[in-house]
Amino acid sequence: MDLEKYGWNDFFAEGFAPYAAEGYGVGRVLLQHNKIYVLYTEGGETEAEVTGRLRHEAAGPHELPAVGDWVATRARGTDGTLMIHAVLPRSSKFSRKMPWSWADEQVVAANVDTVFLVAGLDGDYNPRRIERYLIMAWESGARPVVVLNKSDLDPEGAAERVAEVEGVAPGVAVVLLSAKHDEQLAQLAPFVGPGLTVALMGSSGVGKSTIVNRLAGADMQRTAEVRLGDSRGRHTTTHRQLILLPGGGLVIDTPGMRELQLLVSERGMRETFEEIETFAAQCRFTDCRHENEPGCVVREALATGALDPERYRNYGKMQREMEETAARQDQRLAQERKERTKRLTRAFNKTQKRKG
Repeated sequence: MDLEKYGWNDFFAEGFAPYAAEGYGVGRVLLQHNKIYVLYTEGGETEAEVTGRLRHEAAGPHELPAVGDWVATRARGTDGTLMIHAVLPRSSKFSRKMPWSWADEQVVAANVDTVFLVAGLDGDYNPRRIERYLIMAWESGARPVVVLNKSDLDPEGAAERVAEVEGVAPGVAVVLLSAKHDEQLAQLAPFVGPGLTVALMGSSGVGKSTIVNRLAGADMQRTAEVRLGDSRGRHTTTHRQLILLPGGGLVIDTPGMRELQLLVSERGMRETFEEIETFAAQCRFTDCRHENEPGCVVREALATGALDPERYRNYGKMQREMEETAARQDQRLAQERKERTKRLTRAFNKTQKRKG
C-alpha cells in the first residue's frame, strides 16, 4: 500500500525511525469513534485501540491520537488486535480549549498543510469570528485560506465582503465561491494535491460538508439547510474524518464550532493582529495599556482612523480571554503539584512506618 498518498513524508519517517527499529508498524488516524480508531496502514484500513500505558502516561487529551495523526502500532498477543503505542511528532496541530474545562487542550486535527476557514455570506457572516479562527490557524503551523461561501446569496455585496476580510487577514488568500457550482471549486485546486492535507473549519451551516462532497465527487458527509431565521446550521457533521480525494490530496471536515475557546496563542495573535502589535511596539512605555498613558501610539492610531475600533476591541477581548486561560493553567499546575506532593508524602510516611 502507498503511505505517501496519505501524506507520509521524510518528516514523519524521521519521527518513526526509533519505532521502526523495534519492529513497530505505522498508520494514520482516519477516524475516531469513542475509544476506537480507524487507521490507514500498509495493510489497508483497520481498527485500533490505544494502549493503557499510553492513555495513562498522557499529560492530557492533547497527547492522545487525533484525526490526522501518524501513530506507531503493534498487534496485541494472539488475537491480532492492533494497538497504538505512540503518537509520532506532529508537523502541525489545531487545538482549542475543551468545552467545560479549565484549560485542557483538545487537538481538533493534526498534520494539516492548509486550513480552509469557511464563512458563509448569509446572516451568519462575522469578521470577528474569522479573526478568532485565524488565531488558531496561525498558531497551528498550517497555512490559512479564508473561503467565503454562498456568494450567490449576496452577489452585489460579495466584493465588499472580500475587501473586508482581506483587511482582517493580511497576507492570507481569500477565495470567493458558491459550493453549489462545481466549476467555482477549481479555485481551491492550488491548495489541494497528492500527499497534502486540508482541513475545513467554521461554524455550522457555512457549507463545509458541501465543499467536501464536491471535492470528493460523492456525498461523503451529510448536509442540511440552515435555519431561515438566523442562518445557523444543524451540526450535520458530528465527527472528524480524514478523506482521500479521488484526484489526490486529503481533506478533514470538522463539526461546526460556534464557540471556539482559545488557548494561549502568542504567534496566532501576532500574525492575526500584526498592525495592532506594530503600533503597540511604538508606544512610549513598554507596559502601555493603551488607555490614558502619554505617547500611546495605539490610541493615536484609533483617533486618526489608522486602526479599526471594532477590530481593536476584538483584539483586547481575545487577549483577556487568553490571560484568563493562562491563569487557569497556572492554577491547575499548582494544584497538580500540590496533589503530587501529598501522594509522595503519604508514600514516604507509609515506608517509614513499615521500617519502624
